[in-house]
Amino acid sequence: MRMSEAVELYTHHAERVRRLSPATVRAYRSDLADLTALVHDPHLDDVDVEDLREWLWAATQRGIARASLARRTASARGFFGWATAEGLRTDDPTLRLVTPKRGRTLPTVASTTSLEGVLNQLRSAADESGDALVLRDAALLELLYGSALRVSEACGLDLGSLDRSASTVRVLGKGGKERVVPYGAPAGKALDAWIIRGRGALLTETSLSALFLGARGGRLGVRAAYEIVRRIVGPVVGADAVGPHALRHSAATHLLDGGADLRAVQELLGHASLGTTQIYTHVSTERLTAAYRLAHPRA
Repeated sequence: MRMSEAVELYTHHAERVRRLSPATVRAYRSDLADLTALVHDPHLDDVDVEDLREWLWAATQRGIARASLARRTASARGFFGWATAEGLRTDDPTLRLVTPKRGRTLPTVASTTSLEGVLNQLRSAADESGDALVLRDAALLELLYGSALRVSEACGLDLGSLDRSASTVRVLGKGGKERVVPYGAPAGKALDAWIIRGRGALLTETSLSALFLGARGGRLGVRAAYEIVRRIVGPVVGADAVGPHALRHSAATHLLDGGADLRAVQELLGHASLGTTQIYTHVSTERLTAAYRLAHPRA
């Protein structure tokens, strides 16, 4: 079997059997397609560890980030591990491949007061103007922060996903896993204002079920949501490239700062592993250390 054929089988396996997210499957497919092109699509058994080392070296020469190199290594490990288990080749060449160490970067976090200020200001502008787009932006940002949602989760919500009487939202997360998460009173008021006063102005027959709508009436896209957050929240955190994940990171950190249990935050975020959630404890510890150094006379 040629490598390109095996890659198609593997990505289908990753999507249908392992139920990885579409973004992860696309990343794996892209990584393995790049490897296939570099080795000129040989028989699967002909790829060895030297080919893989050359592939990673070529990526470093193009200036690819260390995190992306680590992901490429993970893609290759997953693919060749699967191929060996399926009997498509007799050995796994990635067993001798060294994974580039991935540096840990702490997420961007806005302060509680700065976020409260920008969200209150946005809500006031929405209430005064009644503009559909401003009402939508206020509801979107309140929900992203109030429920710590991923941007793809928020854009994928339908009207029926909300239980407005219980102030909860049913979310379809990574791997098709469903969870129900709460949202607070400010998000509830912003959502009510958007649904009652704004959504009808943008609604079309093609978007009857979608909760958040774009300017042309279709379901709000992820890219458009990124632009909304960048425009409104970017100046608050001092980063032009900030996106919706900054609101998710901030919500998780503020919950832990307020005394929330780590496992409860894990459930809210929809993390499969507690280790993924623990990065937010590092953010809180850094903030505590900074405050200590500024305030303690013996620091």
